[in-house]
Amino acid sequence: MYKTSDRNADRVIRHARVRKRISGTPEMPRLCVYRSLNNIYAQVIDDTKGMTLVAASTLEKAVQEQLKDVDKKGAAKMVGKLIAERATEAGIKKVVFDRGGYVYTGRVAELATGAREAGLDF
Repeated sequence: MYKTSDRNADRVIRHARVRKRISGTPEMPRLCVYRSLNNIYAQVIDDTKGMTLVAASTLEKAVQEQLKDVDKKGAAKMVGKLIAERATEAGIKKVVFDRGGYVYTGRVAELATGAREAGLDF
């Protein structure tokens, strides 16, 4: 019997495989991306302490006001710029990019582009 695959379960497996090799350190924390159907979230994480240093998402009120006439890719780029600004304020310049098991295209790539444009190095 053919069994349909759960796309999110496959993504979680890919993410676990990537996480074996990628880890955030205090000098170079991990920029982690989570993409839901309507929103996108980004965190800068120090895995040695298990702490989130900086976070941003499309659910924040400041971001929601700017998203009225922007599509999902534009929203992802805004979140990328916002996370980079917050990381720079916290003294973080270099990060390791963790795409969360998602394909590096569309909203994930736009978030990375926005973060690079705002000054993060990865």
